[in-house]
Order: sequence, then C-alpha cells, then structure tokens
Amino acid sequence: MNYRRRLHRAFRDAPCLPLSEHSRYLLISDCHRGNGSSNDNFLKNQHLYAAALEYYERRGFTYIELGDGDELWENRSMRQIIEVHSHIFRILARFYRDGRFYSLYGNHDIVKKSPQAASWFAEDCSGAAPEPLFPGITFYSGLILRDDEQVKDIYVTHGHQTDFLNSTLWRCSRFLVRYLWGPAERLGFLDPTSAAKNNKRKRRTEEKLTQWAVEEGRILVTGHTHRPMIGTRDAPYCNTGSCVHPQGITCIEVCRRCLTLVKWSLSTRPDQSLFVAREVLAKPVCIDAYL
Repeated sequence: MNYRRRLHRAFRDAPCLPLSEHSRYLLISDCHRGNGSSNDNFLKNQHLYAAALEYYERRGFTYIELGDGDELWENRSMRQIIEVHSHIFRILARFYRDGRFYSLYGNHDIVKKSPQAASWFAEDCSGAAPEPLFPGITFYSGLILRDDEQVKDIYVTHGHQTDFLNSTLWRCSRFLVRYLWGPAERLGFLDPTSAAKNNKRKRRTEEKLTQWAVEEGRILVTGHTHRPMIGTRDAPYCNTGSCVHPQGITCIEVCRRCLTLVKWSLSTRPDQSLFVAREVLAKPVCIDAYL
C-alpha cells in the first residue's frame, strides 16, 4: 500500500467537525509527553504548554491533538506518563468534559488505535481517589473540519502515513527507538529514521504531503516533521510544528475560517519579570485564499 492509499484510509471514517465564521480550533502535534526522565523532551516546555492550553480554554477553543501526544515508543507505561504530567492531563480532561478535545494518534502513540487504549485514560492516577479522565474517549487517525460555506474543508492527520517504516513497519521502528536510538540519543546521536531529526527524510515527507494535498485539492494539516509552516494556494500543506522545540512550542489556530501559525515562548518584561508570550509567526491565511 503506497502513502496515498494510507492517507486516504486515514480519512475514510474520520469524524467531521463544523467549520464556520464562529469556529475556534487549536491544532497541536508532537507533544511527546514522557515519564519525567532526562529523555522526556516535553518536560522543558510543559509550563508553556499548560499556559497556552489555559489561554485557549478561556477563549472557547476546541483542542485537536494531531498525534504523538504521548511518547509510547520510548516508554511502556501510560500510567507513569499521566502521573508525571498529571496537571496537564487535568487541563485536557476539562476540555474533554466540555466536548472540546479530540485526539488523533501518530506513529509514536499508534497503540492508541487499539480498543483497549481508552482504558489507559479511565482514571486520574494523580490523586488518592481516582476520577475518570476521558471516559469513553476514541482516538482517530484523521479528522475533517467541514466548511459550512462549502469553500474548502481542512483535513487533519499526523502525517506519518507517508513513511512506510513509521506506519506499516511501526513495530520495527518502535523496537529500534526503544532499544537502540533512544539510548544512543542520550550520547548525542540522532535517530536517522526520524522525519523530525533527519533533514532528508523531513523534506521527503513534506514533499509527499504537499503532493497529496495538491492532487486532492485539499488543505492538509499535519505534524510529524516538527517543522511549522502555513501552506499557500499552490501548496496547501500546513504543519503545526511541535511542543519539543528548544525555545518554545508552536501551534495553528483556526479562527474565523483563517489559519494562524503561533509560537509560545518565555519572554521578559522591562522590569526583568518573566512571562509566557504568544507570538504570531505568519500572517493569518483564510481558507478562501486556497481557491
């Protein structure tokens, strides 16, 4: 099965959410929440992420996580990840209770597609009296924001489908990451199989995703490569970036039928106090511009 068929399959049974002038969606990918060890790449940005989520929660955004939310290749225990990042999962649980949280799976958390995966999120492991976190949650391979004006829909998925090793042969990749490249990363070596760490694989992945978006005439938003971007009319492919950048996290806001690339980082005021800053990285692009 080639990558085009894998991408089509990702959207075959995808739920559709309404996209209108009043819609507010937050698209974030590649959090890679870990177990709190030195290999937990999310750890350094967890407070930025929490501040961003609270900002979007107050403003009525619906949060869509595009995959690799949890690092389940390097780590075996989802319970341990929830315990370490319990404050994060409590915020996510509030979104979910309000009907404003949708979760897709990527290659690093592809095990979430199994029927028993929902049971991992049944309880909050952080308290003496466990309470449900995400009761009845379903993890999706793709999701469609359906434009109510029938101008242009937005197709959302993780993006690993272009890579045979990270999709079809994901068990082999997980083994290599868990027992070879994970330990090697601690010594300073980069995983050559990763689209996020290997520039050649990154470009190849982005070219395939762009080609699919052009051929299908669709706006496609993914994560996976960790390189944030907003597409153009000739190349309608966008990427949210990730939450493991050295100096912040990136995301895409979908508001008033426009896509805006945003960065959250730590900044200073003139009085030398620290604050979490929201920075618009690219001018908002309305979906009409993709016609």
